[in-house]
Amino acid sequence: MKVIRFTYGEKEFYGIQEGKYLKEIQKRSNSPGGILEEIVKGNYSPGEGSFPKDEVKILPPCSPTKVICLGLNYRTHAQEFNQPIPEKPILFIKPSTSVTGSGEAIILPPHSKRVDYEAELGVVIGKKCYRVEQKESLEYVAGYTCANDVTARDLQPKNGQWAYSKGFDTFAPLGPCLETEIDDPENLGIRGYLNGKLVQQDNTKEHIFCVAYLIEYISHCMTLLPGDVIMTGTTSGVGPLQPGDNFEVEVPAIGTLYNHVKNLTE
Repeated sequence: MKVIRFTYGEKEFYGIQEGKYLKEIQKRSNSPGGILEEIVKGNYSPGEGSFPKDEVKILPPCSPTKVICLGLNYRTHAQEFNQPIPEKPILFIKPSTSVTGSGEAIILPPHSKRVDYEAELGVVIGKKCYRVEQKESLEYVAGYTCANDVTARDLQPKNGQWAYSKGFDTFAPLGPCLETEIDDPENLGIRGYLNGKLVQQDNTKEHIFCVAYLIEYISHCMTLLPGDVIMTGTTSGVGPLQPGDNFEVEVPAIGTLYNHVKNLTE
């Protein structure tokens, strides 16, 4: 099921596309995790609202308190940057203010001379998750989305924290939807297109650290809340973005995340 988060007027909804309309879905109880927790539990139902898709504003599929990202989770990406294969996950966090949706702009900061795209799979947490074991960790996932770990490469230190280079506003595009019916997140094709040209292509079966293990590993450090996102790392082929570019992240089982690129002053 492809769930779309959107606003109509000043009110926010979750819905399922039916032709040219988005059909509202509602939770059946007052779970603290909201509709995402109800999706995990299967405790939701169609609402009364039906909205023309061309009259709504599509939002990122969730509103995370934090975006936890993986560095060097594909061997090919580590090799293209001449980095050793990590023995443990390399984690960094993007702030909630970096999140933007499909169709929105990636804004280039004026003090960076090189900003790169990184096509990735995003994992959306559906219910509060702390110190879970790998065998049960996927039970905490509401669904999956396309993600782009945008990076100011020239501001990224070779050794040390990456948060500054990856934490700018609009540097965490997510979307276009939340796909709830993926049985195996370790067998998904993923592609990146720059101005229509294929520049990244791989399969999540090449993850060094699988999604289930990542949830266990991260949740033994910090509590993951409904709506939090794990970006699972990018493959080889990353490269620079320029004003006027368009970049797409395609996961066929989910859809296509689309963003254009512009300068801060435009």
